[in-house]
Amino acid sequence: MGQKPYDIIIATVNEEGKVADSMADPKVCVALDGTTVEEMTDEAARANLAGADMVEVRFDRLYLIKPDPTISDEEEGEKVPTPPENEWDTSDTSTVDVEASIASLKEGLPLPVIFTVRPVSEGGFFPGIESERIEILSKAIQSNVSWIDLELSIEEADRKKLKDAAMKNDCKVIASKHDINGVPDAEAIVTLVRENQEAGDIVKFCGSARNHADALQIIEAATELTGEGLNHSLMAVNGGGDWPRLHAPMLDQSLVFATMKNEFRISDKGLINIRDLRDAWTLLEY
Repeated sequence: MGQKPYDIIIATVNEEGKVADSMADPKVCVALDGTTVEEMTDEAARANLAGADMVEVRFDRLYLIKPDPTISDEEEGEKVPTPPENEWDTSDTSTVDVEASIASLKEGLPLPVIFTVRPVSEGGFFPGIESERIEILSKAIQSNVSWIDLELSIEEADRKKLKDAAMKNDCKVIASKHDINGVPDAEAIVTLVRENQEAGDIVKFCGSARNHADALQIIEAATELTGEGLNHSLMAVNGGGDWPRLHAPMLDQSLVFATMKNEFRISDKGLINIRDLRDAWTLLEY
């Protein structure tokens, strides 16, 4: 019988021999899935009760147009499954009042916030041009948000201005990279984390796992980094992407992203519900 993924994870860590005597105590961030300020506010309140340390506001999601539920003419009028979010329409940038939305979110969210405006090139939904996105990030920093997500792909001059503004406003920075085409090898991920420690307070990498071998690259990278004292958050989406989230304390991760979703086979998307995550850590004695 072949090894199960969990056995491979344990074997990898034991072989490296890098598990510290006391495991990391990563913070848990719930990524909000709402497409309106009201939905995000409600979800954040539930995340707070579920034990989240912070929430991520995906501001780019405010431009998504959620399809109305449709009823099939066949199958006795059953509901047709909602298409995936990357097939949803987006509204024009003028439809969102940025200042008012930021003010409402600031007033309504009970936890520290990671403010994100993810571009399409990294799996997000922002429909405008880059200068508009940079302006929104700047306004969020000026609002004294706790954290800002600044992709490493942002043009160097723009990113430096945003990072300097964040420092002046006591806003911490997530230096992120999202690979929507796959997962590089473990050594490339390790290099990304080591070489970008000055780019933010936490270096985040998220890849799109095409198979379990891809997912294990994340595990191997985190294992290699264990004990180095570097702040990082490594993960993947799709099958196996939940492994580094489940074993984050053992893998010396600084921050774990969870969800309030509780749908069937959510692990196939590489996601994990925050309550399930907390229960798993208790069960595994993390």
